[in-house]
Amino acid sequence: MDLATLIGLIVGLVLIVGSMAMGTGIGPFINPPGLIIVVGGAFCGTLVRFPIGECFRAFGTATKTAFKYSAVDPYELIETVKVMADTARKKGMLALEDAEVPDPLLGKGIQMCVDGHDADFIKDLLGKEITTSIKRAEMGEKVFRAMGDAAPAFGMIGTLVGLVQMMATLDDPSGIGPAMAVALLTTLYGAMLSNMFFLPIADKLAMRAEQEMDARTLIVESVVGIREGTSPRLLEQCLKACLPEGKGSKAANDDGAGQPAAA
Repeated sequence: MDLATLIGLIVGLVLIVGSMAMGTGIGPFINPPGLIIVVGGAFCGTLVRFPIGECFRAFGTATKTAFKYSAVDPYELIETVKVMADTARKKGMLALEDAEVPDPLLGKGIQMCVDGHDADFIKDLLGKEITTSIKRAEMGEKVFRAMGDAAPAFGMIGTLVGLVQMMATLDDPSGIGPAMAVALLTTLYGAMLSNMFFLPIADKLAMRAEQEMDARTLIVESVVGIREGTSPRLLEQCLKACLPEGKGSKAANDDGAGQPAAA
């Protein structure tokens, strides 16, 4: 569970709703017609831009990566790979058939090593799987960013609708209040949904795609190193060199201490 995403959404909502409650109360801020215009309009506008399957798949992607993402610990992965590389050099590839692996992609790569596939074939196949996974995350980002762009626009549309309704009922004072509520609250709804949910989720998906690429690249290099019989020590150095700059420098410090650091 990604606590940052959950805490950000819950605390942000509590702060906004609490501010409303301390004033006039929540009641005046609840307007179903305005909410329908913003939410329905943003979603339908996104359906026009993307296939319907991709739109619904984006919500599943967001749930898995923005709320339930479990990052691969690169140092734990490297230690596991060192043990596997040592086992493969001493006992052969078949000794890895029942080895426990911390990641499904690594497990698939190790199984291909056990089955006797060459390094180029393994690298190509795993690379295709990585590309598919990254494209899925990027499409989710595009869908949520589109909804984030559309929500304020439909908020403005709702404002115009409310103003037209207000102008049409100037001779009836009882109709001015509801029309004004639609005019003002749709802008509020659009701004809230865009800046507190849609755009932050899009940014989180973009960040996850980068993290996923780094982790998957590390796994591919690990599998190729094991398949080619690279020594555990040399493989460790090569994998740490593949880490992002911040983690790489930390790894260098760990080499001096002789102990792997926790991520």
